[in-house]
Amino acid sequence: MSKNYVVAVSRQYGSGGHEIGRKLADKLGIKFYDKELLSKIAKDSGMSKTLIEYYDEMPSRSLLFSLAMDAYPMSFTEMPINQKVFQAQVETIKKIAAEGPCVIIGRCADTILDEKDNVVSVFIHADMNAKVARVMERDGLSEDKARERIMKTDKKRASFYNFYSLDKRWGEVDSHDITLNSSKLGIEGSIDILYDYLKLRGFV
Repeated sequence: MSKNYVVAVSRQYGSGGHEIGRKLADKLGIKFYDKELLSKIAKDSGMSKTLIEYYDEMPSRSLLFSLAMDAYPMSFTEMPINQKVFQAQVETIKKIAAEGPCVIIGRCADTILDEKDNVVSVFIHADMNAKVARVMERDGLSEDKARERIMKTDKKRASFYNFYSLDKRWGEVDSHDITLNSSKLGIEGSIDILYDYLKLRGFV
């Protein structure tokens, strides 16, 4: 089996998904992409990094817009800017996936690479109280503000994923190879389970 594999991590805000993905990549000795991906998309596409960051994980406007796109396909130059950014993201993710093993955080990587058999789709979630406590400490927010940010960010992530993933739904068991509750397992426990899972799949 090919050792060129991709671990695509979707995560709830405050679940520790970024930290789990980064430490897993360190343990595996492979590349890690989260915000780093935005710089690469900007470099590959020629778009400004500021523009890429603004539209990062932002869903398209509506289902009606999607249906219109299907009925009247547009050229790249005719696309709305958020569609251009997503298309640039698709091309960069496919490029880095072909270069070697890596961990990619968010950005519909599992859907973009759905036709590949060397992609492991992971979803990291956590109990709300644990997420609130993490966000309060990390971001310096009150409990109410932390809870509000979690709900707002997760709604945005779900909308983005569900819009572009078509037959998959963000966080649903059938849409991911493995889902983990980091508030039950802890950061290190989650990493250990993912590492063992990759071993069972024959990737490490």
